[in-house]
Amino acid sequence: MASIGEFDPLNSSVPATKIEITVSLVVLYVQGIGTKEWREFGRTEVIDNTLNPDFVRKFVLDYFFEEKQNLRFDVYNVDSRSSNISKHSFLGQTFCTLGEIIGSSGSRLERVLSYNFLYEKQTSKPSPDEEMGIPGKKCGSIIFTAEELSNCRDIATMQLCANKLDKKDFFGKSDPFLVFYRSNEDGTFTICHKTEVIKNTLNPVWQPFTIPVRALCNGDYDRTVKVDVYDWDRDGRYAVLNPKKKGRKKKYVNSGTVTLLSFKVESEYTFVDFIRGGTQLNFTVAIDFTASNGNPSQPTSLHYMNPYQLNAYAMALKAVGEIVQDYDSDKLFPAYGFGAKLPPDGKISHAFPLNSDCENANCVGIEGVLEAYYDCLRKVQLYGPTNFAPVINQVAQCASEVTDGSQYFVLLIITDGVISDMVQTREAVVTAASLPMSVIIVGVGPAEFDAMEELDGDEVRVSSRGRAAERDIVQFVPFRDYIDRSGNQVLSMARLAKDVLAEIPDQLLSFMKSRGIEPRPALSPSPTPQINVHL
Repeated sequence: MASIGEFDPLNSSVPATKIEITVSLVVLYVQGIGTKEWREFGRTEVIDNTLNPDFVRKFVLDYFFEEKQNLRFDVYNVDSRSSNISKHSFLGQTFCTLGEIIGSSGSRLERVLSYNFLYEKQTSKPSPDEEMGIPGKKCGSIIFTAEELSNCRDIATMQLCANKLDKKDFFGKSDPFLVFYRSNEDGTFTICHKTEVIKNTLNPVWQPFTIPVRALCNGDYDRTVKVDVYDWDRDGRYAVLNPKKKGRKKKYVNSGTVTLLSFKVESEYTFVDFIRGGTQLNFTVAIDFTASNGNPSQPTSLHYMNPYQLNAYAMALKAVGEIVQDYDSDKLFPAYGFGAKLPPDGKISHAFPLNSDCENANCVGIEGVLEAYYDCLRKVQLYGPTNFAPVINQVAQCASEVTDGSQYFVLLIITDGVISDMVQTREAVVTAASLPMSVIIVGVGPAEFDAMEELDGDEVRVSSRGRAAERDIVQFVPFRDYIDRSGNQVLSMARLAKDVLAEIPDQLLSFMKSRGIEPRPALSPSPTPQINVHL
């Protein structure tokens, strides 16, 4: 269990929600983060004698927007009553991510099944009929639909007070606060909320607070919630029921009482509501081409193109982009560079398109962005300074043109150095905070990024010319904090994405709520989602 001082709501592994998937198949596998290992998650019931089965059993998965949740669906023809999957005839399989299902129109995704003969050979001996299968052969289609479980949109608001707490300070008072823990299935507890500290009182009344039900009890209203009372001066070693006192004093009753003054549960719109209603995430990339990165042809450069592994820029790009792309239907991503001299005249630019097309900076897919990035490294001269404002303003201009809730813009800036135009960047962030937009900044390399923390408004909201940012829209992290010591790049990328993307759903919701924007009705999926198998 994390200590009180270490409590970090972004790393407490609370699923964004629970998603129920209706699929027409037999076996669902999920892939572990940072590994290639697949484990069986569940199976549908068996439906006899049909090429178009419509299964009743659903799969309920914890959904994390900030994670790439890889899924594999294997379809079998059941030949016996054996639970051993290798005893049955393999018909086909398909792969997707949970984000692809949710991000599809109406959260309805159709995929073609293919017959992977190599996979079949590895799992069991093929029958004569299966041996006729052609590797990669299309074997019908499969339809997925996703629906958010209703209790995952619930928000709990409560207020508590305490009476006659133990005296812990020298002058006979305490500085109490509450810590809430949700119970886990393994019997442990995880911190999910802390109240404010009330100074110098034994009868505190805490301010009302709001918490998602999924964070409080994982959406399960029958699950235990533990509440501890601590004295701030004692660094969290004082509970209302004090085990030491109870063991020493036979007549001990308690160290005070806590009263729940009010409690209500309301349903609010969720991130999934907006995605299902058609809200698109527009992903834009901006890459630092300043000279401090080092000569790209040298292995010491942060831009070095190692034929055997990705550099830090490419890793950060793929880590974030491969998740966000599931929520952008056209898969066209504007990509810019800054801090370089451009051919043919050597003019310095801080918002040049990586694909060299000044009329259309879009790249096709994340792989297209990577190709444009590598190609650009061969053409431009790394120079400086490190200016952020131009590219933030570029994306903000696009966001200002679509404020009806149909689009939300996410800008990823990858840099190795300290911001040169801090005054202008603060102004740009304050302006962008009133738009449907978020900014992710990933610092690569060994530089100190302390000054950049100023833009991340978790503690103090960014301000410029006496005007504070309307919302906290910036998330900054140094990539080195997420590098796996064993050299596992996949795990490093997963860790980075989990942290930098965790705030995007709430930032999107904060904009929609501030503007009174409601999600559009989801497109109605097929009334009978099914798998169609043609042999």
